[in-house]
Amino acid sequence: MALELYLDLHSQPCRSVYTFAKLANIPFEFKAVDLASGENYGEGFGKVSIIRKLPVLKDGAFILTESTAILQYLVQKYSTPDHWYPADLQKRARVDEYLSWQHTNIRAHGSKVFWFRGVLPAVTGAQVAKEKMDSALEDLNMSLKLFEEKFLQDRPFIVGDKISLADLVAIVEIMQPVATGLDVFEGRPALSAWRDRVKKEIGVGLFDEAHNVIMNVASLSQTFANKGLPEALKSRIIKMFN
Repeated sequence: MALELYLDLHSQPCRSVYTFAKLANIPFEFKAVDLASGENYGEGFGKVSIIRKLPVLKDGAFILTESTAILQYLVQKYSTPDHWYPADLQKRARVDEYLSWQHTNIRAHGSKVFWFRGVLPAVTGAQVAKEKMDSALEDLNMSLKLFEEKFLQDRPFIVGDKISLADLVAIVEIMQPVATGLDVFEGRPALSAWRDRVKKEIGVGLFDEAHNVIMNVASLSQTFANKGLPEALKSRIIKMFN
């Protein structure tokens, strides 16, 4: 039975899993789940995962949630090259360190900027208040500064000379606010050079394929505007504006 991956490429964690699986030549069946229409809250998906979040891996009767756990599972099941998730204890710990940090930093702050700049104005017909936007951008900029100074430093990649899962997850997250037209690389030559190295390692074709959907943020906004927001998202949006 083929490995199944339940994904929506609007989601950063889903793009990380998708990109890695394609890059590592891991055979899988793409199971599309439309987050914009709330398909993850439907009865069908509920039989796959009661958590109702993406991505989800289904390997026979085995079901796994959480993108970092899925990435680590794929690395070990398919014996991918060591640089992705090094056997060396300290190098692996560096990858784990970033994967643990990113959820409440670059991922969270990049997502907020994405919603504030790219989606909510189209859906609500109103601009996010300037002080909220400024605060969101400040948080994102602080995360990017920490990423450069703490995780990247003067190395080609986070763990050293070779790309790892940490770099893959990081670039996917950073591209989220970029999709709104925000150039987070301006004035950051080290970050720009790192981006180019990561993109080269992934391959321009696959990189663009994985990000094609998110770069068309206007289409996503129109989808929300036409269909309305799933009830589960409304409370999140209220919290963002309050």
